[in-house]
Amino acid sequence: MRAVPGRPPVQVWGLWLRAMHWALVAAIAVAWFSGEALLRLHELAGYAALALIAGRCIGGWWGGRHARFRQFVRSPAQVRRYAAEVLARRERRYLGHNPLGGWMAVALLATVAAVGVTGWMYSLDMFWGLAWVEWLHRSLAWTLVALIALHLAGVAFTSWRHRENLAAAMLSGHKRPPEPGDVD
Repeated sequence: MRAVPGRPPVQVWGLWLRAMHWALVAAIAVAWFSGEALLRLHELAGYAALALIAGRCIGGWWGGRHARFRQFVRSPAQVRRYAAEVLARRERRYLGHNPLGGWMAVALLATVAAVGVTGWMYSLDMFWGLAWVEWLHRSLAWTLVALIALHLAGVAFTSWRHRENLAAAMLSGHKRPPEPGDVD
């Protein structure tokens, strides 16, 4: 984080949100790397991810200011405008999620939920052994990997553009204070 002389950093991401974020990273990593070789661990990690997604959705409605969906889920017109500003290299800095980042968060949450639900379905007698359920689960898992890569690229790009380490902010919860032209 680039320090602003005489102005302390501001709390943006609360402890609950940060703990949920990093626990979800861990659950997804365990599920991905355990796979079929350690099926019980894979299942437990998937159930943990589903529970974390449920908790994140609750936080999206009743959590802290920057964690709420209404704060970061922007209209398609706002997303298009922001994307055009990025391409023109004149996008504003957002204290919370920017319009593209907000929709990436929604896409990640929905995809993790879909991967978890299809994994759970595959554990049920009525779906066990059905090729389409396994195919859907694997396809969604690979979609999640692609979304995670895009998320990390977006975080790196935005960190570079605004000279602010967003990964560090997700660890500490703090970002530099808003400046004129920033969106709170």
